[in-house]
Amino acid sequence: MDQTVQPELAPGLIEALIAAGDEIERTQRIPEPLLVQLHGARLFRMLLPKDLGGDEVHPSDYLRVMEAVAQCEASVAWNIFVGNSAALIAPFVDFDAAKEIFSDPCALVAWGPPHGGTADAVGGGYRVSGRWEFASGCRQATWMGVHCRVREPDGNLRLNHLGNPTLRTLLFPRAQATLHDVWNPIGLRGTASDSYSIEDIFVAEAYTGTRDDQALRRKSGPLYAFPQQGLYAVGVAGVALGIAQSMLSAFIDLANEKTPRGRPRLADTSMIQVGVAKAEATIGAARAYLITGLDEVFSRAGETGAISIPDRVRVRLAATNAIHGGAEVVDWIYKEAGVSAIFPGSPFERRFRDMHTLTQQIQSRGSHYESAGQVLLGNPPEIYF
Repeated sequence: MDQTVQPELAPGLIEALIAAGDEIERTQRIPEPLLVQLHGARLFRMLLPKDLGGDEVHPSDYLRVMEAVAQCEASVAWNIFVGNSAALIAPFVDFDAAKEIFSDPCALVAWGPPHGGTADAVGGGYRVSGRWEFASGCRQATWMGVHCRVREPDGNLRLNHLGNPTLRTLLFPRAQATLHDVWNPIGLRGTASDSYSIEDIFVAEAYTGTRDDQALRRKSGPLYAFPQQGLYAVGVAGVALGIAQSMLSAFIDLANEKTPRGRPRLADTSMIQVGVAKAEATIGAARAYLITGLDEVFSRAGETGAISIPDRVRVRLAATNAIHGGAEVVDWIYKEAGVSAIFPGSPFERRFRDMHTLTQQIQSRGSHYESAGQVLLGNPPEIYF
């Protein structure tokens, strides 16, 4: 039997995601029974290499799954995207070490962004201390990671093939980290994106890797020709599209029921009719542009090496467009829903907060348009795609 994940979610999982929403919002945790279902559906193994028990799904199918989950519960979708993104380090880590990390069918890796950490190179590996933030999914993680510059024994920073300080990812069991329960944002509350710290731990060389150089990639295949940041952006775009689509569906239901005082039913007003049509087109066009781009880029990706800079731009631009388009739709709906949108428990209030937490993440930056425009105009990009 084919055990790989499919773009459609099982009805039972959809019901479980929706039913768990209030508990996830209240406790800021994914309930254990739901987590078991998510692992059973292999939703954390979509981007994991097949030689490690993963599914290596097509990026377009990954996007569709992310959107489907986010339509039910955005915090869960976010944790699934982060878990899959972390699995993208596997092709750059020693195979036996990666096999140990991911042999558990419920394996999850969590980490925070590279905010200035430095590891000291020592015999056989690295020693590292520090504190990191925004480790989405750390409460469910089995392993943790840190992204660090490397200080050589002579005090100099290790450089990569481009002559810049290399950024190395160090992986270690979660038990070696101290988690700090600090996550209290306005939205995406169930991601439990807490802080964590480690104190003078040793990480063997085999449990580390760097994504600076595609020549260091152990696993071949077109999926891993995509830079990790590109697939990060696809995951965020899927969550944004899912939030927007579910909010639009809820608004259509509201428009058919609500008659504001002194006005016609919402569904009978031209302003709402035009707005709903534009919202549907915005979501659909953004989704189609991103899926078409992913399909085309994947078809050109080789077994080794990275996708080209123009193809990286295509993915980044389409993902940014989807994120911003989703946010625009959510903002319009929230405004037009009136007081129906402002109360906890409505179909709009939590989704509005979730979207406006998502838009603060690095993958949502408007500056990505600038970087894409530089390449489209024939200039070298000022940042790495």
